[in-house]
Amino acid sequence: MSTDKRRSADRRRRASRDGSDGRGGVKRFLSRAAKTLLVTGALGFVAGVAGLAIAYAYTPDLDDLDPQGDAAFAATSITYADGSEAATTGEVNRFRVSRDEIPDTVVNGVLGAEQRDFYEQPGISISGTMRAVLSGGQAGGGSGITQQMARNYYDGLSQERSYVRKVKEILISLKVSRQMSADDILTQYLNTIYFGRNAYGVQAAAQAYFGKNVEDLDAAEGAFIGALIQQPGNFSNPPAGSEMEKILRERWGYAVKGEVEMHKEHPDRGLSQSEADALEFPETVPWDETGQAGNADPEKGYIRTAVVKELKERYDLTDQQIATKGYEVTTSLDKDLMKAADSAFDETLPDMPETTNMGLAAVEPESGEIKAFHGGDDPANDPDNSLYQRAQAGSAFKPYVLATALDQGIGLKSTFDGNSPQNFPGLTAPVRNDSNRSWGTVDLVKATAKSVNTAYVQLAIDTTPQAVVDTAEASGIAKEQFETADLGPNIALGTYQVTALDQAAGYATFANGGVHIPQHMVTEVKDPATGQRLHPDDQGRLDSGKRAFSEAAAADATYAMTQVVENGGGDKAALPDGRPVAGKTGTSNDAKSAWFVGYTPQLSVAVGLSRTDGQRLVIPGVSDVYGGTTSARIWRNFMAKAMEGQPVKDFPAPAWTGSTRNDAPVTSPSPEPESSPSDKPEPTPTPSTEPDPTPDPDLDPTPDPEPTCLPFDPRCHTGGGGGGSGGGDTGGGGSGGSGDGGSGGGGSGGSGGEGGGNGGGGGLLDGLAIR
Repeated sequence: MSTDKRRSADRRRRASRDGSDGRGGVKRFLSRAAKTLLVTGALGFVAGVAGLAIAYAYTPDLDDLDPQGDAAFAATSITYADGSEAATTGEVNRFRVSRDEIPDTVVNGVLGAEQRDFYEQPGISISGTMRAVLSGGQAGGGSGITQQMARNYYDGLSQERSYVRKVKEILISLKVSRQMSADDILTQYLNTIYFGRNAYGVQAAAQAYFGKNVEDLDAAEGAFIGALIQQPGNFSNPPAGSEMEKILRERWGYAVKGEVEMHKEHPDRGLSQSEADALEFPETVPWDETGQAGNADPEKGYIRTAVVKELKERYDLTDQQIATKGYEVTTSLDKDLMKAADSAFDETLPDMPETTNMGLAAVEPESGEIKAFHGGDDPANDPDNSLYQRAQAGSAFKPYVLATALDQGIGLKSTFDGNSPQNFPGLTAPVRNDSNRSWGTVDLVKATAKSVNTAYVQLAIDTTPQAVVDTAEASGIAKEQFETADLGPNIALGTYQVTALDQAAGYATFANGGVHIPQHMVTEVKDPATGQRLHPDDQGRLDSGKRAFSEAAAADATYAMTQVVENGGGDKAALPDGRPVAGKTGTSNDAKSAWFVGYTPQLSVAVGLSRTDGQRLVIPGVSDVYGGTTSARIWRNFMAKAMEGQPVKDFPAPAWTGSTRNDAPVTSPSPEPESSPSDKPEPTPTPSTEPDPTPDPDLDPTPDPEPTCLPFDPRCHTGGGGGGSGGGDTGGGGSGGSGDGGSGGGGSGGSGGEGGGNGGGGGLLDGLAIR
C-alpha cells in the first residue's frame, strides 16, 4: 500500500472514532438521547408514584368525609322567559334497605351489568379505569361500583367529568375498600345509585318500575334493575318498539349474560345457562312522569323532557344531577306563545287523529332561542316529543339546494327543464313533478314557487349532493340525519328525515342572513349551592354564530321563498296583516308527512305532521293532504298570534347574485295530463311547455343561446320510453311506451286514486313525485 493510501485510511479511521465523518457523531448523539430519555422517564415514574403516595396519604379517611344527606337532594326548577314556573323534575324518592333485604336476584343482576369481578376487585375497576384513560378524555366512564358509590355518597366528589375528579375518586375508593367490607360497599351503593323515575336506591326503583318491594324481585327483574344504571333517564319510560327500548333490552341481555359468566367462575353467583334461557324481559308498571310535582299539565311534561335533554347535551349534566341538585333553569320559552302553539292545531284541524305526530317549533333567528314548541297532547301515553320526531322533509328541503346553488354562483335567473317525468343518473326511477305536470323551461324562482321536482333534482346534481348536505348541516340540520341514508340526487326531494326543530333552525339561518346560531331553549342554569352560573359547551357559537352561506345567497333564497307564499303552493300561510312571509311547503311521497316552514325577519316557525306508524296521513275534512292544505294553515294560525304587536319588517332586497346559466333543453316535450291537485290546492290551469305569459319583470325570460351539457345531465343520456295514456276514472292503467332506455311504465289508475289519470313515466319503475 502506498504512503498516500495509508495516510488516507488513517484519516478515515480517526474520523470514524471522533465522529468527524458524521456517522460516529450520530451514533453517540442517539446513545446520549436514549440515556436521557430513560433517565427522564425513570425520574418521571418515581415522581408520579411519589406524588400518588403523598396524595393518598393526604386523602381524608372515611370518618372525615361528609356524606351527602337527604336534605341536599332537591328538584330542578324550570321557568319560562318571564320567570314564572314552567315545570320541575319532580320529587326525589329515596328509601334505605339493609343488605339482608336485598335479594341475590338483584345483587347478581347489578353485578352482571356493572362489575362482574366486584368481589375480586372491590376497590377500583382497573380494566374500567384503563378504558376511561384510553378513551381520550371520557373521564366519566369506566368507574367500578366502589368508585360510583364514593362519587354518589360523599360530598365534594362532584359529577364533573375531569381527570382531577377521577384521581380523587380513585384515591378515596382505595381507602373505602380498605375500611369497608365488600358487602357494606355494595349495600351503600345500592341505596344511593339513581335508577330513573326519580328513584334513588333499589327499594325506590322496585316500587317505581314493578310496584313491589325489592325483596320480591325475581331474576329477570333484578337484571332489569342492573340494566337501568347505565342510562337511567333514557331507560325510564321508553316507548314500545322505539330505538331506546331496543337499547334497554340489549342492556338487559348484557346483564343476564354477565350473570352466566359469573356463574361459570363462581357457582354460588349468577345464573346457569338454562336459568338464563328461561328468563323473559319483564313488564314494568306504567309511569306518568307528567304527574310528578306540578307536571300534570301536558305542556309542562314536554317542557321538562325537552329541557332535561338539553341540559345533558349542552351542559354535560347527568340525570342524577338534574334530579337532585336543585338547579334553577331559565328558558327562552314564551308562555303565551306556548299556548298559541297548542291551540293552533286544535283551532285549525280539530279532528286530527290521535296517531298524528304534530310538531311545531319557533326559533328567533338572531339569537337561536326557541320561543315556543308543540310536543303533543299527552306525554303520558305519547312520551315522544313531536319537537324531535323525524319525518321526510319533502320539498321543504329544497331551500338548502337553492342556497348551495346560489353560493356556487348559479343565479336565480338560471333556467332548467321543468318537464315531467325525467330520468336522472343515480336514480332507478324517473322523477315526476306533482301531478306529473310539465312546466317547461323554469327559472329558479318559478321552480321554487311551483316546487318543480325535475328542475331541483338537476340542480342538486349540478351542485353535488354532498355540497347540499354540507349546507343543510351548517344551517342547523342535525348531522345524524344523513349518516344512515344513501346520498344521491333525490336529496332535492327531501327524502331525508328532519325534525320540526331542525327545520325551524335551518330556515332561521336564511332569516339571519346566512349565519346559523345554535338552537336552544335553556338560557341560564344556576347552581343554588354555589350561586354560580353553569356555562354551556356551545357558548362560543352562541356568541358569534357560524356562516352557512353568503348574505347574498340568503337574500335571494328568501326572495324565491316569498314567491311560494305569494304565487305558489304556500298561499294559505299568508298572514292577515299582509307582512312579508317567506317559506316552503313540503309533502312526502304518499303524503306520509306534510310540512310548512316559514319565517318573518323576527321568527322562524316549522310545522310538521306525520303518523306514529309511518303510514299515509288521513285527516278528517281534508280531502287532499298536502303541506299547503294542512301545515300552512296551522302555521298561519300560530304566526298571526306570534306577530301581534310586532313591527312589520321587510326582508332584504334580492341581491341577484351569481350568473345566469341555461340547463333547459332547446325544445320541450309535451306535458302529461294532470288531474290531481298541486301543492297549491286550487284549480290548476292547463299545463304549457312555455313559461308563464307574464314572467316576473325582474327576471330575464330569454335563456342563454346555447345549453350547457353537464356531466350528469339527463339530456346527455338515453332515457326510457314514455308512459302510456292514463287509465279511466275507474282505475285502469294505460299501456307503456317503449324507448332506448327500456319500456315505459303503464298509465296510473283513475282519478279515484293518487295521481289518477296520469301516464306512466319512462323506465321500468314508478317515479318519485314529491310535492
